[in-house]
Amino acid sequence: MTEFLSPAAIGTGGPPAPDISQFDTTEARKQWQVVIRRFLRHRLAVGGMAMFVFLILVAFVGGALWKHSYKVLNFPRYSAPSGDHPFGTDGLGADMVAQVIRGLRFSLQIAIIVAVVSTVIGVVLGALAGYKRGWVDSVITRFIDLVLVIPGLVIVVVMARSSFTNVPGKSGSNWLIVAMYLSLVFWLSIARVVRGMVLSLREKEFVEAARAMGGSTLRIVFKHILPNTVDVIIVNATLTVALAVLTEAAISFIGLGVRSPDTSLGLLINQNRNELNLHPWLFFIPFAFIVMVSLAVNFMGDGLRDALDPRQRRVRA
Repeated sequence: MTEFLSPAAIGTGGPPAPDISQFDTTEARKQWQVVIRRFLRHRLAVGGMAMFVFLILVAFVGGALWKHSYKVLNFPRYSAPSGDHPFGTDGLGADMVAQVIRGLRFSLQIAIIVAVVSTVIGVVLGALAGYKRGWVDSVITRFIDLVLVIPGLVIVVVMARSSFTNVPGKSGSNWLIVAMYLSLVFWLSIARVVRGMVLSLREKEFVEAARAMGGSTLRIVFKHILPNTVDVIIVNATLTVALAVLTEAAISFIGLGVRSPDTSLGLLINQNRNELNLHPWLFFIPFAFIVMVSLAVNFMGDGLRDALDPRQRRVRA
């Protein structure tokens, strides 16, 4: 007859339990490791990131490495692309490679500043509106709704039109002012997104616990709530870069954005818009760089959105 051992007997003198540790291949991964694995599996996102890094290197390092300076204006005018001038020369006799590198640098500077400033403003005001509610929420939300009724491009054009930097006969560096104008428009959508996220998180148990322990509003918002919205913030900040490049190019194309002595890809297109039939490379090369920046950043944004999505639990080794 089979003899059964009691749990006590098993614990003291019974046969040892089989060792199954050799079959346990589960590897604990940190959250950032999971995010990186998800992002690297997104081929378009990886390609977009590689392209964006390449464009940044071209913009901020290429000018020092390229053999021609944008200041030199003694080359033959309207030269077609060649070995010495791969992008040709413009109507002033300037090398277009040097001009595009300089324009790309200014465009990326504006876009990055817009992304940082608008994200900071939108996150702070959106978080306060969602957490405080009441009159604070009403004032911020009503202002956002009022401004969003008007197209953002119209607001930027009106501000640029009224700026002293755009008065005929006056010249000076104005790219930073253009970046500030765009930042004052782009924070609105970010604030609405963050406000919605904070509204859904403010009633969670961990927030109630922090509030019960006497945590201040700023401490609860910035230490407990906003870290749980970092995925949304990162994705919106990334996509703002692409939107800022396109918007800056649009207002510079119509002559209300960046002005000489500064430059940008949009201003290069504006300066060569009349050469589309006779010298099309002067128009299409800066335009191609705008498209490359926009595609690269949008691919990166899509990959980050998928990688940071908490609903995606499964990660292949």
